[in-house]
This record gives sequence, C-alpha cells and structure tokens, in this order.
Amino acid sequence: MVERALYFGSRRMSKVFPRLLELCLSGDLKSAATLATTDSMEAEVVRAAAGVVEGGTPAVEKAVQSIIDRRRLEYEKWLFVLGTLGNNAPFIGLFGTVLGIIRAFVDLAAANKSGGGTNTASVMTGISEALVATAVGLLVAIPAVMAFNIFQRLLKRVIGRSNALGNAIASGLHLRNGSN
Repeated sequence: MVERALYFGSRRMSKVFPRLLELCLSGDLKSAATLATTDSMEAEVVRAAAGVVEGGTPAVEKAVQSIIDRRRLEYEKWLFVLGTLGNNAPFIGLFGTVLGIIRAFVDLAAANKSGGGTNTASVMTGISEALVATAVGLLVAIPAVMAFNIFQRLLKRVIGRSNALGNAIASGLHLRNGSN
C-alpha cells in the first residue's frame, strides 16, 4: 500500500492540470509541454502529443491512447495483491474461526469425557482463538479493500484527465487548422 501511495503521490498533477488543459485547448503546446515536467501519465500525454501534432488529430489520438495503455499497466502494478488480500483475508479469518470453534468443542468433549465437568477455560481458549482469527482476517481485509478502491479511483481520474488533455489538443488542432 505504501509503495502505491508513494507512486501515485509522486505523479500528482492536480495543481497544474487546469492550466495545462487551458494551454492545450488554446493550442499552445510548446508552453504545455514545458509545464508538463512530472512523470505522470497526463504530462507524458502532453509531451507525446506535442511531438506528433504535425501528424494531425489521428496521430495525436494514437499517441494518447498508446501512452494510456502503456502507463495504465504501471499504475495498476501490485493492485491485484490488494484486491486479492481484500477478497481472501476474510476467508482465512473464517477458516481460523472454524478451527477455533472445533478446538473449543473438542476440549469441551474431552473435559466431559474425563468426568471433570465443563472446563470453561479450555472452551474459552478455543473461542478466543476463533475471535482472534476473525479479527485478523478483518484487520487485513478492510484496509486492503479501502486502498484498492482508492487507487482504482485515482487511476480512473488520471486516465480521465489524460483523455481530456488529448481531446483538448485535438480540439486545439481543429481550431488552429480552421476545420470543424
């Protein structure tokens, strides 16, 4: 989670995005490319589109889509681990719960069989193991699911902004060339 948080955090474009979009819409790609200095998907889209702008709208669209497809894989790196942990940790906790309850019943049966009556301490031990297993499963799953959802939402935002910049550059081309 920490690695992904650092990755996404180091590629934030929130503060310069409005200005970048404005420059792209106006067709000032030189200034936009100068402003796009981070290692973010959005910045790479601007730099790449500025480099192929002479090829027209199809070249810009192809460059934008190519970058989004390639960079998406980088942004999604290790997210599957969070998704898997979030989905499977409760089952591991449930398995531990079942084992703890089984232990409680085995201990209860052994105590009754030996004629000692109900040994509450042994039953409590099994039940406490069951509760600990449940808690650990939830302790792992809840943060993993939250982080997974946050990173997925951030990735959608990055892709949306990258597409918006590509569309702005294409619109700026149409305006500059006087075509509809």
